[in-house]
Amino acid sequence: MYKYILFDLDGTLTNPEIGITSSVMYALEKFNIKVEDRKELHPFIGPPLTYSFQTYYGLSEADSELAVKYYRERFSVKGLYENEVYDGVEKMLQELKKSGKTLIIATSKPEEFTLKILAHFDLLKYFDFVAGATMDGSRGEKADVIRYALEISGIEEKSEAIMIGDRKYDILGAKENGIDSMGVLFGFGDYEELTNAGANYIAKTVADIIEYI
Repeated sequence: MYKYILFDLDGTLTNPEIGITSSVMYALEKFNIKVEDRKELHPFIGPPLTYSFQTYYGLSEADSELAVKYYRERFSVKGLYENEVYDGVEKMLQELKKSGKTLIIATSKPEEFTLKILAHFDLLKYFDFVAGATMDGSRGEKADVIRYALEISGIEEKSEAIMIGDRKYDILGAKENGIDSMGVLFGFGDYEELTNAGANYIAKTVADIIEYI
């Protein structure tokens, strides 16, 4: 049924908790904000960072942009490698490729970091296209990234494409672009968030993704 499979990265293929939360902590400390429990920073995993700094810590637009710069100071050299691939993900990607699917990354993480992470874990070889956010924020919202992914992949028949991700932004972004979506429960979103957003399918495990596709 689906020929083009779009994957989110953080919380869907890899668990980036330590790298992202540690880099957010580093940025917040520049504003004299200390976070004791990194679980409080889980909402940062998924949406654009500027949105999260403004929404969860009340930073102004200017300060949130500065916070992103601080975040990238640490993330670019250390945080992006404080990451791990979920069990079963590489096997899943192998099986999907063998079945003739076109695999695409669609992530709100800057494309530059995304390529480094995929190469570090030797996953880049499975993807036909990689679509990420731009460093200047001109392409940052998930819907914009998905739109870009569809365009660069030359996908005209949207019924052949599906977006897979762990947060509501993946589901809502897919809906805005007229494609189906699958929410995964092993990342940082939950059943209520994904179903309320309108996910067509819910995968509890990585194996479920293969079964549904």
